[in-house]
Amino acid sequence: MQLKSITTGQPEKDLVIELSLSERLRDRIRRNGPITFRDWMEAALYDESEGYYCRQDLVRWGRGGDYRTSPERSPLFAATFARYFAKLYEELGAPSEWTILEAGAGAGHFARGILNTLSRQIPHVFAATRYVIDERSTFGHAHLRKILHAFEDRVEFQSIDEIKAPIKAGIIFSNELLDAMPVHRVVVRNGKLMEQCVGLNENGEFAWLESEPSTERLNAYFTDLDVRLNEGQSAEVNLAAGDWLCRAAAKLDRGYVITVDYGAEADELYGLPHRHDGTLRAFAKHKFVENILSQPGSQDITSTVNWTHLKRLAESCGLENVRLERQDRFLIQEGLLEQLKEMTEDRDRGADAIILRTEARDLVLPSGMSGSFDVLVQRRAT
Repeated sequence: MQLKSITTGQPEKDLVIELSLSERLRDRIRRNGPITFRDWMEAALYDESEGYYCRQDLVRWGRGGDYRTSPERSPLFAATFARYFAKLYEELGAPSEWTILEAGAGAGHFARGILNTLSRQIPHVFAATRYVIDERSTFGHAHLRKILHAFEDRVEFQSIDEIKAPIKAGIIFSNELLDAMPVHRVVVRNGKLMEQCVGLNENGEFAWLESEPSTERLNAYFTDLDVRLNEGQSAEVNLAAGDWLCRAAAKLDRGYVITVDYGAEADELYGLPHRHDGTLRAFAKHKFVENILSQPGSQDITSTVNWTHLKRLAESCGLENVRLERQDRFLIQEGLLEQLKEMTEDRDRGADAIILRTEARDLVLPSGMSGSFDVLVQRRAT
């Protein structure tokens, strides 16, 4: 981390002040020239001290934060997935031990919901379960340990990259993880693919610039998809998502990689008129932010996941595509309504039961939150 010294007049008492993330990024650009948007986004979201997902002074989840995820909106989401996980456990031959690894656990609502449901409703699966959390924010570990205290004997914190021996049987799950991975941004000029980078304008503000692609993988990405962008069209390339998928698959001997996110097939992602400027967007306090480059570290930045890319990678990663389904349909097929009935009976049909029914509607109606999300299930078999 860069530091700036300010002399107070007494050398032995020099005051050292940390530069802000914006200042550090500006210094980096002044020294080395424009940086790729991918590198700028990486710093904006994951800088160790001031990245959006690493800051200790931000409320990210819930009504008072910047967004709400499905697990945070309703316990029915995790409970329904627990039922599905139990079904997959049986399909794997009911091993005496198995692992559920959640990448990007956020506020911990999903992990708590899974473990609560398994322990109460499917105890034989719970008894075999080891729950591993891969959470990049070390600040979030303290919160997660607190919210999952009742299951401390079942929960471990370990990144996928730290896992040495492959998981013999299990599930690697993520919810709204891939959309938050740093993306390259490209545009077509005079029939040629150019990469959009971040530099500084005459006022020292972050500004878009264009350069030759920083990696040949960007041209190869569109060639592999058989996609040709139109003149002037901008788009995002999430190479990190595919890299993560293959690393995750390599950590499984037998089991499933389950990805929940908002995404689209390549023809929709790059071929529809309303996607001419790409899908990159930023949020703060549940509202769109017009200038994505304005406040690195202070706003969430996302882009839509390319399902076609992830499905085509399956074979090279040792995976088999099982299903890609809209989240509302997936939840209904996997027993959300039956889970709702069971949970409302437990709550004596009072106010809590009414709230659950309201939440259920939001999860299963096409116009609700789930209508914008998909579930990709991929299997690895030895």
